[in-house]
Amino acid sequence: MKIAMGNDHTAVEMKKVIKAYVEAKGYEVIDLGTNGSESCDYPLFGEKVAQAVSAGEADYGIAICGTGIGIGIAASKVKGIRVCTCSEPYSARLSRMHNNSNVLTFGARVIGDEMAKMIVDQWLDSTYEGGRHQRRVDQLAEIEMRNR
Repeated sequence: MKIAMGNDHTAVEMKKVIKAYVEAKGYEVIDLGTNGSESCDYPLFGEKVAQAVSAGEADYGIAICGTGIGIGIAASKVKGIRVCTCSEPYSARLSRMHNNSNVLTFGARVIGDEMAKMIVDQWLDSTYEGGRHQRRVDQLAEIEMRNR
C-alpha cells in the first residue's frame, strides 16, 4: 500500500514523524513535500499529493500544512479526490467509513505529533462501508463532474 505524502515549510518536522510512523506500519511513502524551512506554497504540494492518488500512483494521500485547510482545499480541486481535514480521530474514521476519503490533511500548527498519529491510525485502519453511503459518494462525483 502506497501513501503520497506532501507538506509545506510549516510541517517539515511533522511530515518526518508521520512518514516514519506509517513506514513502520508497513506502508510505502512517496514523499512529495518540501524538506526545507524556507517559505513555500502549500497549494503546489496539495495538488501533487492529490494527483498521485488520482493517477493511481498512490492508494491514499496525507498532506500537512499549518492548519491542514489550505493544502486540503488545493487537493480537493483534483478530480476524484475526497479530502478529510481532521484535528481529531473520530472524524478521520468516519470520513473513511462514510465518505470514502482518499486524502487526509491536518495542521502542524493545530495538533501535535501524537494526535496526528492517532488520526492517521483511525483513518488508515477504517474501511469504506459502501451500502447506503455509496449513493452520497456518487452524488459527490456528480457534483464534481457538473462543475468541471
